[in-house]
This record gives sequence, structure tokens and C-alpha cells, in this order.
Amino acid sequence: MPNQKNIDIVENLTGKFKNSSAMYFAKYTGMNVAQASDLRMKFVDNDVDFLVSKNTLVKIAAKNAGFEDLFDNILSGQIGIAYAGSDPTSPARVIKEFSKDNESFEVVGLYFDGTLYDPSKYKELANLPTKDVLVTKFVYALNAPMSNMALLLNASMSKLACTLKSLENQKK
Repeated sequence: MPNQKNIDIVENLTGKFKNSSAMYFAKYTGMNVAQASDLRMKFVDNDVDFLVSKNTLVKIAAKNAGFEDLFDNILSGQIGIAYAGSDPTSPARVIKEFSKDNESFEVVGLYFDGTLYDPSKYKELANLPTKDVLVTKFVYALNAPMSNMALLLNASMSKLACTLKSLENQKK
């Protein structure tokens, strides 16, 4: 019979599986306390939850969330899961930056947009621009034609004013 603590953990993990925009599965074997604390702080700063739980509880939570046995091959050994919030590429950028100095952290798979990907996919996602950068580029692209039209109309009006001024000066 499961105890209340494990039931609460499974409920929490089930919610994480249902509400995350992406999940990054990583082996953390060999990390020391300082490295783990540094990684957690970087995740927190980027709106990412990084949880380490027993693999059996994670498998139960995944089944409760409707994933059946999708993650069973990944969930062996010491596995931590980074649950992305609103930006599914945010954990990839944190992991890429962290992995430069720490070889003890290895991505073993990632779930994104309804598909389970191999570990190399996170590097592609890490190189994507942030959501804020993409929104800025989109707004600029929408604004550019209007700005060009305003500059064109302003230039035409300036030429007309200069022509009228020169005609006035010639009559004098």
C-alpha cells in the first residue's frame, strides 16, 4: 500500500507532465552539491522546474498523465527531469551553458511538441532565439513596411516643399 508522501509526489509529477511545454530527461551521475545547486538556480532563473524523483514514481505519473510507457526506456539510473514553463527552449539553453563547464550532466532524451526526441535535439533547441527576441523580430517585421511608407511620404512632401520654395525664390 503506497504511503501518502508517494501519492503526493505522483500527483505533483502528473501535473508537471500535463502542464509542461517540454521535458528534458538528464543523467546527473557524478554531480557534486555545488554543481547541483548552481544548476537548480539557473533553472529557477529561467522558469524551469528540475525535479529528481524515483523512476517508479515518475513512470506511474507519466501513465497517469496519458504517456503510457513512452519514457520507460529513458527512466533508468539517476535521472532528473527539467520541466519547461512557457518557453520550451529555456531548459535547452540552461543545459547547454551548464554543460560547458560540467561534464557530469548528460541529456538522455527530450519530449517536445508531442514527440520524444533523442539527446542531440536539445542542442538545436538551445540555438534558437528566445521568445522575446522572436516577438521583437516579428513586431519589427510588421512595423517595417509602415515605417518605410511614412519615410517615403515624408520625402515626397519635403521635395514638394523644396520645389515650391525654389519657385518662390525665382519669382522674386
